Amino acid sequence: MDSKDESHKDYYKVLEVDYDATEEKIRLNYRRLALKWHPDKHKGDNAVTAKFQDINEAYTVLSDPAKRIDYDLTGNCEIDKYTLREYLTRFKGMILTSNGLGITHTSI
Repeated sequence: MDSKDESHKDYYKVLEVDYDATEEKIRLNYRRLALKWHPDKHKGDNAVTAKFQDINEAYTVLSDPAKRIDYDLTGNCEIDKYTLREYLTRFKGMILTSNGLGITHTSI
């Protein structure tokens, strides 16, 4: 995997959770995926080891509230990588608060 791909990992997709997943849902999916993709179950398969490392990396970020907020604000935000439903689900918090911050269509 090249460095361009590395910078565009969607940790929510890696852990197979929704963008508004609870901490418990993230933890449960992490445990399920870590058991499924553990390298000890797939001796010598480098692809499995890489997948396992991606799962651990995603959990490290999404399980820490400060890192998760930072990731949500600065992570993978390329609109063309998402379906409309995924985009709206991921960014609904920011979309909904925009009007609460006094940002209106007339002020843009």
